Amino acid sequence: MVVFTSDNGGSLAHTQSNDPWRGGKQDHYDGGLRVPFVARWPGRIQPGSLSDYQGLNFDLFPTFLVIAGVTPSPTLDAVSLLPVFDGATLSKPRDLYFVRREGGLGYGGKSCEAIISDGWKLMQNDPFSSMELYHLTSDPLEKENLVKSNPSMAAQLAKRLRAQIQIGGATPWRKASPELKKMR
Repeated sequence: MVVFTSDNGGSLAHTQSNDPWRGGKQDHYDGGLRVPFVARWPGRIQPGSLSDYQGLNFDLFPTFLVIAGVTPSPTLDAVSLLPVFDGATLSKPRDLYFVRREGGLGYGGKSCEAIISDGWKLMQNDPFSSMELYHLTSDPLEKENLVKSNPSMAAQLAKRLRAQIQIGGATPWRKASPELKKMR
């Protein structure tokens, strides 16, 4: 099995294009989130087949575990793609959560997040901007921010986003830097 994909969209600063999608690398707009995903597995994946799979590269981990005969932990936040490779869809829709944590002055030690759920996206493209809401089904190019005209959907997704942030906050990402230890 061979998989070809990317971790983010092309870098606009380096004259790469993600057309027709808005944004690029380091954006929570779809130009930064949508990436190519091609899998080849002779005898398993039908040549020339297409899928409307929407997910995360993390889904490759449980996929490879299942292929190796290992049962993924039920607490894992990713799903095996074997049903997709067999031409089916994933058993249940799920929220897709994205977070960007960057260093440097441009982020001030903060993060920014996005959540996609049932055709809607709530996002903050940098830690100092307001939240934005898009209905990707009717506005796939993210031209009309609906956060003010649809406050109930924005609130619903904000609640789901907070839950994802809390789950992520319970994960020890990395040890504190020596500089931080000196400050304590």
